[in-house]
Amino acid sequence: MLYFGGLFGVITIAVWIFCLVDIITTPEGDCRNLPKMGWLVVVLLLPLVGGVLWLIAGRPEGTRAYRPGAYERKTPGFPEYDRPGRFAAPDPAADEEFLRRCRERAEEQRRKARGEG
Repeated sequence: MLYFGGLFGVITIAVWIFCLVDIITTPEGDCRNLPKMGWLVVVLLLPLVGGVLWLIAGRPEGTRAYRPGAYERKTPGFPEYDRPGRFAAPDPAADEEFLRRCRERAEEQRRKARGEG
């Protein structure tokens, strides 16, 4: 079993590794109070004190361990709606005609699927 000294050492190493990885993955312009390389040197030379200083004074504000969508590619929601020349009815009569043709086509596809030919 780990005694207080051993547990303290494990916690120190865990904080040190977490802070090093956090500094390395933080974008250059987001670090507060020191440049990124300055924080890296402080945490490398003073493991516990540097790590606590990074967490308090250097880490970007509003940083959470998990940010939904942070690592996902940004894609447009419905690119077909942004397509030039997309059908948009200029008047209600043209819209009704378009909807009527859609219904006829859907009914024809249903008949073909049932085998009514």
